[in-house]
Amino acid sequence: MEVRRLSLAEGARAAEGTAVIIDVFRAFTCEPLMFYCGARRILLEGDPDACRAYRKLEPDAVLVGEINEVPIEGFDLTNSPSFILACGPALFEGRTVVHRTTSGVAGALAALERCDEVLLASFVNARATTEYLRRRGPRVVSIVAMGIRSMEKAPEDEACGDCLESLLSDPAPARSYDHVAAMAEILSHETAQKFLRGDKPYLPREDPVFCLQRDLFDFALRAERHGAQVEAMRVQP
Repeated sequence: MEVRRLSLAEGARAAEGTAVIIDVFRAFTCEPLMFYCGARRILLEGDPDACRAYRKLEPDAVLVGEINEVPIEGFDLTNSPSFILACGPALFEGRTVVHRTTSGVAGALAALERCDEVLLASFVNARATTEYLRRRGPRVVSIVAMGIRSMEKAPEDEACGDCLESLLSDPAPARSYDHVAAMAEILSHETAQKFLRGDKPYLPREDPVFCLQRDLFDFALRAERHGAQVEAMRVQP
């Protein structure tokens, strides 16, 4: 298995083989959590207007997303793990979610244009993702850290890439991934500090706490194209 490390929007467009699209803060931390809260389906959509239009087809659909971190008018919820937890099954049970984000969802849609398979990853499903990859055994794995608005590297996404690469290494690397050291770097960076300051209600302080937990879920996520729609599917290692 050849593991390639890529970053940002250009990395998603250049990915080959099986792509692993990483968005720790917050898209691919949110998606496993929405399934945990009972969502029936999660659709990936880059166009906010198309998200709103979907509700005409399925009036009960839940719209979740942001544009450059700012909540989208007409959506039910912004892209926040703590808000998702607060709503819980009362909002998500048995419903379709249409998910729009600036980095993770956009990266997954770009990678689908040329990759054999696209997985959606963060710390909360890191081990399940690598176990799935080991079982599938693709020749090329492109790990893509989406970063800040897909334009600037973010320590949490790069660290998650390090974690995945370490778990995929065979034999194990001499110096394995150190999550404590990674958290020290992440928490001191602006990508976490903008939450921890608590000065914007749509960036709650609690989000980094949840996003930096490892292996909370035992399933990987795979983006699949079904006709005109792209759906995030749970897959077991």
